[in-house]
Amino acid sequence: MDGLHHVQLAIPPGAEDICREFWGDVLGMTELEKPPVLATRGGCWFRCGGLEVHLGVEEDFRPNRKAHPGILVTSLQALAKRLEDKGVSVTWDDNFPGHDRFYAFDKLGNRLEFLEPVRE
Repeated sequence: MDGLHHVQLAIPPGAEDICREFWGDVLGMTELEKPPVLATRGGCWFRCGGLEVHLGVEEDFRPNRKAHPGILVTSLQALAKRLEDKGVSVTWDDNFPGHDRFYAFDKLGNRLEFLEPVRE
């Protein structure tokens, strides 16, 4: 294996604008143009650095409350403040040795983990 290409999270039909607000405006990720054959399915894709998040429409949508992507970031404290300033709650968790981390939920209820290695 050579790495991870993308993470996909489910969204309900018609939730693309909510995703654009959270993933684009709040997190500052760049929306990607989906290939035409896939664009007909709805959803949207975002990229920042080496991370791609694909948000795919699921008719019987239920948010992931436990399963989640673990997203490595720099400036974790600044990201937490940005999220809180935008009305997103963060829950800090210090139970992962060697990393600072917190959990948050996107605007659809999907759980997300953001973490940064502790610098010694």
